[in-house]
Amino acid sequence: MTIQYKATCDGCSEKRIWCCILEPLCFPEHQGASNSLAFPGEGCRVFCVLCSHSLPLSDKDLLLKHLVLEHKLVIADVKLIADFSKYMLYWKKRFTEQPITDFCSVIKTNSEGPAELQENYFLLCDALPEDRILREQLQQKRLEDVLEQQQKERDDTRFQRTCMFCNEVFTGNRSGLLNHMAREHSFSIGLPDNIVYCTEFLDTLEQKLDNLQCLYCEKIFRDKTTLKDHMRKKQHRRLNAKNCDYDRFYVINYLELGKTWEEVQSEDDRDDWSDWQARPLCAVCLFCEQQEETMEKIYTHMQEAHQFDFHKLKTNLCLRFYQQLKLVNYIRRELHHCRCYGCQRTLDTKEEVLQHMMEEGHVMQLPELSHWDQPQYYFPTYENDALLTALSDSESDPEEVARSAEVPVYSEDVSSLRALKQTSVLNTLLK
Repeated sequence: MTIQYKATCDGCSEKRIWCCILEPLCFPEHQGASNSLAFPGEGCRVFCVLCSHSLPLSDKDLLLKHLVLEHKLVIADVKLIADFSKYMLYWKKRFTEQPITDFCSVIKTNSEGPAELQENYFLLCDALPEDRILREQLQQKRLEDVLEQQQKERDDTRFQRTCMFCNEVFTGNRSGLLNHMAREHSFSIGLPDNIVYCTEFLDTLEQKLDNLQCLYCEKIFRDKTTLKDHMRKKQHRRLNAKNCDYDRFYVINYLELGKTWEEVQSEDDRDDWSDWQARPLCAVCLFCEQQEETMEKIYTHMQEAHQFDFHKLKTNLCLRFYQQLKLVNYIRRELHHCRCYGCQRTLDTKEEVLQHMMEEGHVMQLPELSHWDQPQYYFPTYENDALLTALSDSESDPEEVARSAEVPVYSEDVSSLRALKQTSVLNTLLK
């Protein structure tokens, strides 16, 4: 619906050109394209603020269309209203107490045309202090409900579900399944403490997979084998960040009125560097599913829980950056194959390997350098392995650094140095 209007707001002499009266006011153009967050399971009816007409909340776009066509009322930034049904009930009551012009800005269309072609549209937005306060209260109530729900899920020990990628069943707490999928299948939907409505989230993902749909590119495939191969080879075992249907499952989207996680993140990126703080890395232990938000915590955990001192190994062996990288990938790959990296013994489960390594003292026992310092271990064993992002070169001996500064550096190819000088483009430039 596109209408060319020249409009003048009442009380304002400034004229504005409205190419489309609906678009600037966020009237939905496509069914189901709204980015608004909704509580899973919401199925109540929503009533028009000016008549008895009502529709299910899922048909909110039709109700907004009804408001525009029948009552010439436009509600701005609908997608930012936390509880649309309560919002409508509030204004339905207020419009019975006072005329709509006491609350809404009036936009006169075709203001310079004939009087019979002029129409008044009403705009309800948060420029009105009462509307702003209402939106903030609804946002605060929703945040409280979401945090309460999240806490219930964090404390729930009756969780039971089968992994989407294998037949392993997880009981107890949801974190066991989420950490398993991240570690064993390179599929991470985020830290458990950042997720809410986890059961519905997993139901949504499983339904997509059952419909043979890739979770990242969202293409449909002919069978499960083809889908599995595609997601593995294309590294599509991750979510499509542009799919707003997932927003309601992350607590960050409920924290601030009118802002999505992308807007919050972009604001963080624009912050002054003087108060910059590192973001959590969510590093995973080499030996178990323990996750920590800082590298020092994960190093401490590995040392206390598994007697593995990465810093000691790095110092004793004078490991450079790429050697550390290959060592981490090597250890992860060996344990994934249920093999002790110290003696190459293969057992049935990873738990048995860890028990063997602790009993035999093989945790800090590495094979010969030539065994793991190989090119194939340049490639990460697990995608987005935070341990690899925090590696650094070992500190070199000051005298060694000083000596290395005196060593001349030669080109790799000096077999035809005279010919190189004669044909160099620099000769032409010098002339």
